[in-house]
Amino acid sequence: MTRVAVVGDIHMGLDSQGTLRPAFETLPDCADILLLAGDLTRHGTPEEARVVAREIKDLGVPVVAVLGNHDHHDDHPDEVTAILREAGAHVLEGQATVVTHGDLRIGVAGTKGFGGGFVGRCAPEFGEPAMKEFVRYSRHRADGLRAALKELHGYECDARIALTHFAPVPDTLAGEPLEIYPFLGSYLLAEAIDTAGADLAVHGHAHAGTEHGMTGGGVKVRNVAQPVIGRAFHIYSLDSCRPGEGLRTRGTRLPTDTNEQ
Repeated sequence: MTRVAVVGDIHMGLDSQGTLRPAFETLPDCADILLLAGDLTRHGTPEEARVVAREIKDLGVPVVAVLGNHDHHDDHPDEVTAILREAGAHVLEGQATVVTHGDLRIGVAGTKGFGGGFVGRCAPEFGEPAMKEFVRYSRHRADGLRAALKELHGYECDARIALTHFAPVPDTLAGEPLEIYPFLGSYLLAEAIDTAGADLAVHGHAHAGTEHGMTGGGVKVRNVAQPVIGRAFHIYSLDSCRPGEGLRTRGTRLPTDTNEQ
């Protein structure tokens, strides 16, 4: 059994130090890996990244993360990434990593992703240069996820997980205004997941969304934005490596109220 702890949208600021650390320190007793689904900071400053770094350093389980749109806001994503990596996190953008915990080998492919919408109501790569660039950027993020997931085929993994910030399906956006769906995710991410294969897909970003969803190919999708799960993290137990099977959930409550966004 692979136990995957996941949370996104923790939005840590300079006043957040220590709010999640007590819960995170319990991870070696209940999880094999911690995944962070983006928007780890409020404004993407290096100072905020150092707060996150202190929360996740030396936890006793591997930590894998992607950045979110908030983590890009201050225009220092490379520095944010470097700070998190220095704390021991694997920060992915169109990349894959295989981490070990005990006898388990867990493969994670990650990208921030981007918007564009979903089948039937999506932005076209047509018209003005700005619109074409918007859609191309989204497509490139999805292409990176697909390549990373395919790379994991070369390793013997007990589980393969797609980690994004933006949503791959509209199911997990239920509760958000329909008008902003195109800015919350893209069907291109789901196409990448279904094409390359995964045992689970997790994302954040949609604070008013819904936890459960599924790709057209049957891969279970979970929105783990902290305002959705209401906990320091959720744990998904993967009993089988086949998509859509053997997924169980439990969570660890927040030690304090850290849902400020």
